[in-house]
Amino acid sequence: MPNSLNRAAKSIPALTGLMLSLLLSACAVGPDFKTPQVATGNAVFPGAGKPTPASEGAAGIAQTVIAAQDIPAQWWSVFHSDNLDQLIRRALAHSPNLAAAQAALRSAQENYHAQSGTTNYPTVTANAGVSRNLASAVSTNVPGGALYNLYNASVNVSYSLDVFGGNRRALESTQAVVEFQQFQVEAAYLALTANVVTGAIREASLRAQIKATQEIITAQSTQLDVIEQQLALGAIPKASALAQRNLLAQTRANLPALEKALQQTRNQLAVYAGQLPGEGDLPEFDLATLQLPAELPLSIPSALVRQRPDIRASEALLHQASAGIGVATANQYPQINLTASYGSAATNSGDLFGKGWSLWSIAGGVTQPIFNAGALSAKKRAAVAVYDQADAQYRATVLTAFQSVADSLQALDFDANSLQQQVEVDTMAKQTLELAQQQYQFGAINSLVLLDAKRTYQAAHIGLIQAQAARYADTAALFQSLGGGWWNRTELNDISHPAQ
Repeated sequence: MPNSLNRAAKSIPALTGLMLSLLLSACAVGPDFKTPQVATGNAVFPGAGKPTPASEGAAGIAQTVIAAQDIPAQWWSVFHSDNLDQLIRRALAHSPNLAAAQAALRSAQENYHAQSGTTNYPTVTANAGVSRNLASAVSTNVPGGALYNLYNASVNVSYSLDVFGGNRRALESTQAVVEFQQFQVEAAYLALTANVVTGAIREASLRAQIKATQEIITAQSTQLDVIEQQLALGAIPKASALAQRNLLAQTRANLPALEKALQQTRNQLAVYAGQLPGEGDLPEFDLATLQLPAELPLSIPSALVRQRPDIRASEALLHQASAGIGVATANQYPQINLTASYGSAATNSGDLFGKGWSLWSIAGGVTQPIFNAGALSAKKRAAVAVYDQADAQYRATVLTAFQSVADSLQALDFDANSLQQQVEVDTMAKQTLELAQQQYQFGAINSLVLLDAKRTYQAAHIGLIQAQAARYADTAALFQSLGGGWWNRTELNDISHPAQ
């Protein structure tokens, strides 16, 4: 390599080192972000350690909430359903909503890498060119002027010296966007798994209600046949037969709505799994194949704020707003730019790197705002207002998160009580119906009393199924409100553990 280029190569690292040393000695204006302290200590939510009321059946087991117990990554496994696990895995692999969130994260990461390069390092470019020129006769003393070629090659270095940290605050803001998108992915993951679980529970409940309704229809049809025979023999008035027919018609009218809801639920589960409704074989769900866990986890408040993806995403937006104050503040201070260039220019290509044809330049510039009609101050005040808004939204998110946990805990207890009462109502309604049927056979009561007993039992039995399904849904809601255990996933490598 010619000596001139050797000197150029040696000059660039020296200039770069000078720039970096000046940068490291600088400070970053604006506030340094700190995680808000909204929940401290080891206080627990009310209701921990006390078992819920128990009742008959698999859906009636007592559940105990254990404080400070961790949540498994695959939290839905507590229901011990292979079909549920299969559907969730399919949904995680093919959900377009989750894929969109992951793509947004990748975009944010690449934008951060791009900005990081321009913030932390100088920009170095190489230029080469050739031009055909005509010099005037006046300047060359050549009649008609002189034609010549000009060859040039140079290396240029430029850097914005971040003395007041504006560029670093801008990079910090971009990094906060990455953190926000990371927790948006986790929020999408949690919402998807929770929606699949609640959809499966709803399908199981609807199947049980349809089965119970069909059994009631069969029983009422059998009873109607008997009443029709009695009517034909003149043993009962026609009004009794009409009442039984009306009851059967009303029960049958309930069936289409349940079947419609079941099919719509199946369609929704197919969409969660990333496929068209009716496409592929979705597993079917029944309440009998789901198990309620006897123990449920409960995080302490100080851990909850590190576990909920929505809280962490809101915190990232608060961090971005904090960095924005630093950017607006730095814009009020001088901006220093350094540039350097080293190269060669010659009229013959063979002389381009020859001795005597070298050229170089080093320049520095300072730009200081003097008058802007208060625009920069207004932008700083606006940045502070944005931070205040993000802070209020963060506190609102935390309050809503705590409310969802409290609501889930209360639902566990209230719905366990409700199921206990519903079991008693169903048992009493069934016994009342059996007694009414016996009394009717012996003529002790009229058909209207019997029909009323049938209606009561039908409503009680459907209510029992709905109360059973509510307990499974409450369990899923608690796991969702606690964050879903994303921090325990082994494939998670780009989001910090909530304890950090």
